[in-house]
Amino acid sequence: MRICIPTETKDGKTASVYGHFGSAPFFTVYDTEKDTIEVIENSNQHHSHGMCHPMGALTGKNINAVVCGGMGGRAIQKLNEGGIKAYRVAEGTVAGIAKEFVKGTLEEITVENACAQHSCH
Repeated sequence: MRICIPTETKDGKTASVYGHFGSAPFFTVYDTEKDTIEVIENSNQHHSHGMCHPMGALTGKNINAVVCGGMGGRAIQKLNEGGIKAYRVAEGTVAGIAKEFVKGTLEEITVENACAQHSCH
């Protein structure tokens, strides 16, 4: 399973989750089966609300899920169209979040419970 976690830094497993998916400086992809990390710079970090293009940076990365503090409905729709589910977590590091994800305890983010503004969390 390949989990994408938007992070503040590119510090691998010790990087902290960033508050909002689309404006994160980096996407840290953790492969739970291989125990490997790939860090992707978010070239679309600065965008108007509702104008994020998450699949641009993640295309071809075989992401199965995204775990973040929050994201807007359009981002959820785009991810879901690509077969990717999103889950909410308030804080933590890549390593800790991956453990919680594997346990299956994280809340799924849907269009219905998505952020309406960047200040939603």
